[in-house]
Amino acid sequence: MPWARLSGSPRLDVAIDMGNPFLNLTVDGFLKIGAVAATRSAAEDTYHIIQKGNISSHDFEKTLKKMCKEGVYWGTIAGVYVGMEYGVERIRGTRDWVILSTGRMP
Repeated sequence: MPWARLSGSPRLDVAIDMGNPFLNLTVDGFLKIGAVAATRSAAEDTYHIIQKGNISSHDFEKTLKKMCKEGVYWGTIAGVYVGMEYGVERIRGTRDWVILSTGRMP
């Protein structure tokens, strides 16, 4: 699986073995995109709280709920996408990375 890293940034790899490559990729997609969505939601709400000038426990609870909701939503979409992509590749027996990147047949 491809990965990228910024120069000097710490590397964190998490491996979850579900015993099946389909499940491994699906859970991996869910966790990665879910974490990105939750982080984005937290950053967005933090910006709005700073703009407002004060924070309350209600704001904190609202932010936490929004982070969870966004993380699960986008993680589910990513998991379904990655799982379907893997399933189609397995059924067809080929991976069309050239077609996807250039838009034409090799």
